[in-house]
Amino acid sequence: MKTQTILNSLQEKGIISAEQGNAIAEFEEHKPFSLHYELRTLLYLGITLLTGGLGVLIYQNLDTIGHGVIVALIAIITLGCFGFVLWKRQPFTWQEHQNPHTFTDFALLLGCSSFLVLEGYLQYQYDLFGTKYGLVTFLPAVLFFISAYFFDHRGVLSMAITAFASWVGVSIAPFLVLSQNDFSAPHFLNTAVGLGLGLSAVGLFSEYKNLKKHFSFTYLLLGSNLALIALLMAMFSQTLWLVYVLITLSLCVGLFLYARKTQSYVFLLMGTIYGYIALTYLLFKIAELLENQELWILAMYYFLISGVGVVFFLLKIKKILGIKE
Repeated sequence: MKTQTILNSLQEKGIISAEQGNAIAEFEEHKPFSLHYELRTLLYLGITLLTGGLGVLIYQNLDTIGHGVIVALIAIITLGCFGFVLWKRQPFTWQEHQNPHTFTDFALLLGCSSFLVLEGYLQYQYDLFGTKYGLVTFLPAVLFFISAYFFDHRGVLSMAITAFASWVGVSIAPFLVLSQNDFSAPHFLNTAVGLGLGLSAVGLFSEYKNLKKHFSFTYLLLGSNLALIALLMAMFSQTLWLVYVLITLSLCVGLFLYARKTQSYVFLLMGTIYGYIALTYLLFKIAELLENQELWILAMYYFLISGVGVVFFLLKIKKILGIKE
């Protein structure tokens, strides 16, 4: 119905003829429906269920199967996946390439997941790395980074960044940043801020030098989100709060400019939301330090004005990004 309304409007304005309108309407009505993303989602879900189911099966039948058989089974799955991916690999390039063999992406993801299971099992059962616990996260990080770049896989890149952050001592997963990190420790806050800014810098560098340019989104998303959360926590808890406020606002301005350049809703919202929190804290902190009653009254109006600003922002978000209506 919406397509027909648009076509009628274009015909009334003389932009297209009636024959062209009918041809477009017929094409829209009979064009094939793509199941690409639905199938990819099912495949990712299948890999997750497979690895989880194997883990439960092994746990329930551990005494019957035996440790050696379990290690051999997981190793065969891991080597088989990596062997298949190497067999079907494309020539390495710093540019994005589409793999003609769809299953290779999922085989690589399954191979990396099973490698984690194998490594964790060997460490738990045989104490493979001893007390060198850093190797448990460092080795997967190295393997995943190599695999992500060599096979051009953004999902494995996310796993590599997560493993590297764990090696540093930071949980970087978006849904675990707040629950799995100790933001009360000053040294941890600085580590998290440094790691987040470093990852963001790598993303910008890869885009500037056109070296796996399509990886920049993953680096920037994970890095800037971690850095901004750590900065906000430091701003609320540390004595040098003003320094953290200024760094936060600077990073938010950078995200805003980058969002306009790339027309990205995600980075625009991140820069706006985190920047709003930092600016609000700054204004109320100044009112608190000056102990001025009039400033507190003005601060109350701030929420009303900013609320109007949010409505305006949502209405003009496409114009802000430079997207044509």
